[in-house]
Amino acid sequence: MYKQTIVVRADLGMGKGKLAAQCSHASLTAYNKVRQSHLIIAKAWETEGQKKVVLKVNSEKELFEYFQKAKDAGIPCELIRDAGHTQLESGTITCFAAGPWKEEELDKIFRDLKLL
Repeated sequence: MYKQTIVVRADLGMGKGKLAAQCSHASLTAYNKVRQSHLIIAKAWETEGQKKVVLKVNSEKELFEYFQKAKDAGIPCELIRDAGHTQLESGTITCFAAGPWKEEELDKIFRDLKLL
C-alpha cells in the first residue's frame, strides 16, 4: 500500500483556504516528482485511491528535521514556499509532501506527528 504524507507548519496560523492551497501545491508537486522517477509507484497510488495524511509541526526547524529524515530514507519530497500574494511573506516555507511512497516507510518517519 502507498500513501502520501503532507507535513504543515501549524505555527504560521494560515487560514483554511490558504492551508488547503498549500497542501494541494505540495501534493501535486511531490506526486509529479514521484511520477517522473518511480512511475510504477505513482500508478499504484492512483489505483489504490490516492491515500493522503496531513500532519502538523510547530516550527520551520521541525519541518526541516522531518523533511531531512524522509530524504535520508530515500523518499521523494518537495518543499513548498509561498508566493507571498496573500497571508504570508514571499518565500515562507509552509509545508512539504513526502511520496506517494510505501506506507510503512512513511509511518516509521512520521508516526510521532499529530493530524492537522
